[in-house]
Amino acid sequence: MPALALTAFGAVIIATVVLVLTLWYRKRAGLALPNPWKRSPRERRPGWVFFLSLVFLAGFVALGASAPDRLADWSGQALEFTTAHFGWLYLFVTTGFLIFCVGVAFSDYGHIRLGADGESPEFSYPAWLGMIFSAGMGVGLVFWGVAEPMSHYMDPPLGRATAESPEAARLAMQYSLFHWGFHQWANFAIVGLAIAYVRFRQQRPGLISETFRSTLGNRVDGGAGHAINTLAVLSTVVGIATTLGLGVIQINSGLASVLDIDFGINQQLAILGGVAIVFLLCALAPLESGIRYVSDANMMLAGGLLLFVFFFGPTDFITAVMTNAIGDYFNNIIGMSLVMTPYTGEDWVERWTIFYWAWGLSWAPFVGSFIARISRGRTIREFVLGVIGVPVLLSTFWFSTFGGSALFFELFEGAAIGEAVTREMSSALFATIDHLPAGQVISALVLALIILFVITSANSATFVLGMFTGKGVLNPARLLRLIWGVVQVLVTAVLLLSGGLVALQTMSIVAAFPFMVLMIFMAAALLRSLRDERRQTELHNAIMQERLRRLLEAHESPEGPTDLFPPEDEDQDRP
Repeated sequence: MPALALTAFGAVIIATVVLVLTLWYRKRAGLALPNPWKRSPRERRPGWVFFLSLVFLAGFVALGASAPDRLADWSGQALEFTTAHFGWLYLFVTTGFLIFCVGVAFSDYGHIRLGADGESPEFSYPAWLGMIFSAGMGVGLVFWGVAEPMSHYMDPPLGRATAESPEAARLAMQYSLFHWGFHQWANFAIVGLAIAYVRFRQQRPGLISETFRSTLGNRVDGGAGHAINTLAVLSTVVGIATTLGLGVIQINSGLASVLDIDFGINQQLAILGGVAIVFLLCALAPLESGIRYVSDANMMLAGGLLLFVFFFGPTDFITAVMTNAIGDYFNNIIGMSLVMTPYTGEDWVERWTIFYWAWGLSWAPFVGSFIARISRGRTIREFVLGVIGVPVLLSTFWFSTFGGSALFFELFEGAAIGEAVTREMSSALFATIDHLPAGQVISALVLALIILFVITSANSATFVLGMFTGKGVLNPARLLRLIWGVVQVLVTAVLLLSGGLVALQTMSIVAAFPFMVLMIFMAAALLRSLRDERRQTELHNAIMQERLRRLLEAHESPEGPTDLFPPEDEDQDRP
C-alpha cells in the first residue's frame, strides 16, 4: 500500500511538473497557451466516455490499492470461469478473424482505398511498418523471444515430448511462431481496418462505435455508442498495463544483470515511475515528431541487435531452426488453432494459447486504432498484407534468432538458460546474451531497447485513448493524453502489486472477453459497409454506362441529340 501511494503521488507530481514546464516554455517562446477543452462548442468537454471510463478505472485502482489479494482472488475466479466455459470461443473467433482478413484482402474489396480514390499514403512504407511493429508487439517480442521457447523446452506443449529433449525444442519453436504469427496480428487488423475505413473512407470520427453505424444506425450517437467506446477504453488500458508490466519486469531483470540491482516489486514500481516521466514528456509531442522518431530508433536498435546475434551467434543452427519451424508451423496450423484438452484436463492451452489470443484481443482497440491512424491512403489489400504479413516475417526471424540461440546454448554447450527461465522468466534474454561476445555491452543495448519499446507503447496508448475519449479527433489534446498516461501508470502499479506476471496474464484474458464479442459484430458491420459501397459503385457504373449508351445513340441518330438525362435517371442518381 505505501508503495502504491508513493507511485500514485509521484505520477501526479510528474504530470503536474510536465504540464507546468510546457506552459512556461510556450509562454517564453511567445506561443499561444493551449486550452484543450475549448476547441468548439461540440468538443468543449471530453464527453461521457471519458468520465465513465475514469469512474470504472478509479474503482479498479482503489480496490487494487486497498485489497490487492482480494483483487487477485476475484480475477482468478473470473479467469477460471471464462476459460472453463468459453476457452473454445477464443480459439474459434481468432481463427475466424484470420480467415476474414485474408478473404477481404483478396476479394474485390481489396482495391478499396482507405481514403479518397487516388490519395497517397500519409507515411512512407518503411516508416509505416516501423510504427506498426513498434507499437504492436515490440515489448512482447523482447520479453518472450527467449522466454517462450525455453519455457516450452522445459515444459513441452500438451505433453507431446519429453522435457529438455530435441523434440521438445522443435515443438517449442513451432508453438512460438504460432503464438506470434498470423492469428495474433489478425486481431489488430480487424479493428484497424474497420476504424480506418469509417475514418478515411466515410469521413467519420475515428471511434470504435462508428464502425457499428451500418448496423446500429444513429444509436451509436447515444448510450449504445458510449457503452461500446467505454468498453474499448477499459480493454485498452488493461492490455497496455499488461505490456507495461511485462516491460517493467524485464527492465528490472536487465538492471539486475547489468548493474546488480535487486529484483523486486519496489524496484519495479520505481522503474515504472521513471518510465512514466519519459513517455509523459513524449506525449506532449505531436505524432510526427514523437512516436514516429522513437519508433524509428526502436527499429534501428532492434535491427542492429538482431543482426548481431544472428551473425555472431550460431548462425547455421539459427537458419536450420527457422526453416524447420516455418515448415512445422504451416503443416500444423489448423491443428494448433483449434486444439483443446478435454481428455486430460491439463491447462496448457489456457496458460499459453488462450492467454496470447486474449492479450491480442485486449490490445486490439489500441493497436488497431493506432494502425488505422497511420494508414491513410493504403488500400485494403495493402493494409492487410502489411499488418498481418510483414510483422509475422519479422517475428519469425526474431524468435528463430534469439530463441534458436538459446536452444543451441542449452542443447550443445550445457548452458543453464532453462533453469534461469524456471526461476525468473524475465531473465531468459539476458541469460542468453551472456553466452555471446561482448555480453555486457549487448545487455545494456537490449535494456535500452526494452525501455524504448515500453515508451513507444505507452506513448502510443495515450494518443489512442485520447482519440477514444476526445470524440474521435485525430490529434487529442495534450492534457487528455497526460491524464491517460497517469491512469496507465496507476493501473500497471495495481496489477504488479496484485501478483506480477500472473496478475497481468489473468486480467488480460478476463478483460478481453467482452471486447472479443464486440469484435465479432464489428467484423459483420464492416462487411456490410463494404457490400453497401460495392452496390453503390455498381449502381453508379450502371447509370454512367446507360448515359454513355444514350449519348452514342443520340450522336448516331439523324434527328440529333435528345434528352440524355430523363427525370427517372436523375431521381435514381440522387443520393
